[in-house]
Amino acid sequence: MQATAFTFDPDTRAGSVLLDDGTPVPFDAAAFDAGGLRLLRPGQRVRIRTEGAGEARRVVFVTLQTFPDPADAN
Repeated sequence: MQATAFTFDPDTRAGSVLLDDGTPVPFDAAAFDAGGLRLLRPGQRVRIRTEGAGEARRVVFVTLQTFPDPADAN
């Protein structure tokens, strides 16, 4: 799934993305670390994986759109 980086705090490595329909979805440091990134700037296109639905939806993986998702290799 693709999204756009909306917020990012480099100290906590947490932030949020905007889905293409405008829905904001937060991510934590674990999701950021899973993507192998060092920095994320608002406005960057990202590739994400989510779990849950509705209010319980959360990002479990975030990386740049051009980076591979290890889950796709299986």
